[in-house]
Amino acid sequence: MKFVSNILTGIVALSHMGFLVLEMFLWNTPIGQKTFNLTPKFAEASAALAANQGLYNGFLAAGLIWALYAKRDDLKIFFLSCVFVAGVFGAATASFSILYIQALPALAALALVLFVKNSEKSEA
Repeated sequence: MKFVSNILTGIVALSHMGFLVLEMFLWNTPIGQKTFNLTPKFAEASAALAANQGLYNGFLAAGLIWALYAKRDDLKIFFLSCVFVAGVFGAATASFSILYIQALPALAALALVLFVKNSEKSEA
């Protein structure tokens, strides 16, 4: 089960690296515009905001990668919680689809990390 929780956490981290690339480097390209349903004019006007958002997504990914590398459940719990909250906020303020793309995968990984952590406690 721990392996599966690490895989889910890794998937969340990789998705946030993908968001970083889309928001920081591909925002003004046809790929970025199609992904986010943007007009070229809006993409140009919002590029700096998107890059800032991409940087934050990169920090979330970096935290999750650190947590996996350090094998620290407390860090996984913290960063997965941050991703979940950011996803819920994004769904409420930007696009409801963020709930499915960002928040629910983080919640699934978080639930599994907590389940595994509690299972290990009860075995000790």
